[in-house]
Amino acid sequence: MFEQSLMSNAVGKSSRWTMALSFGLQMLLVGVAVLIPLLNYYELPAGQLMGFLVAPPPPPPPAPPPVVTRRIIPEQYNPMATPVAIPDRVAIIQDEPPPATSIAGVVGGVGGSFGGALGGIIGSIVSSTPIVAPPPPPVKRAPPPPKRIRVGGAVSRANLIRQVRPVYPPLARQARIQGTVKLTAIISKTGSIEKLEVLQGHPLLIPAALFAVKQWRYRPTLLNGQPVEVVTQVDVNFTLRG
Repeated sequence: MFEQSLMSNAVGKSSRWTMALSFGLQMLLVGVAVLIPLLNYYELPAGQLMGFLVAPPPPPPPAPPPVVTRRIIPEQYNPMATPVAIPDRVAIIQDEPPPATSIAGVVGGVGGSFGGALGGIIGSIVSSTPIVAPPPPPVKRAPPPPKRIRVGGAVSRANLIRQVRPVYPPLARQARIQGTVKLTAIISKTGSIEKLEVLQGHPLLIPAALFAVKQWRYRPTLLNGQPVEVVTQVDVNFTLRG
């Protein structure tokens, strides 16, 4: 048992020295690997070094200043301004005498002598100007009445003086067809039917309604005392009894 403990101590000491020696060798190898490239500095490519050492290009020159155009205003002559130099001679301007006139003045004329003489121009102008009377105001004429007016069905029925009842068509009676035929009627100035237009209705009932309404008569419609044409709506009812 004592021998085993001695052997284990000897083995432990040898393993420690072995680990220390291997660690030292590894560090030496790493140091040599780092120092070798530093010692061979002359083998670096000169092109890369020159590329790194080239200075950057200079900045572009600044933009030229904008050109300012100046407008030269010519000096204007001002007669009221003080002259720069006094001229040697001053021009004297003489007005020409007024031309003689042959217009005689009137008595009391402004600008002439007492009793009327030459120069009484204002009085002669006033006396010779004719006085024109203002034109009479225009006569306002009443607008002409409209040629045609539109009235409601109730108003037109009030003026109805002759109403012919439509005959029920036999075919519509057999088919038990009933309803209302709506027409647009133009009543003349004398009260007769001039024109009829169909708005709505059954085809079997329309001919009978048109034939009956064409025979209707109305009182003439007056507007401002004058007869006018009338446009109105006429309803014809067809109803079966029993």
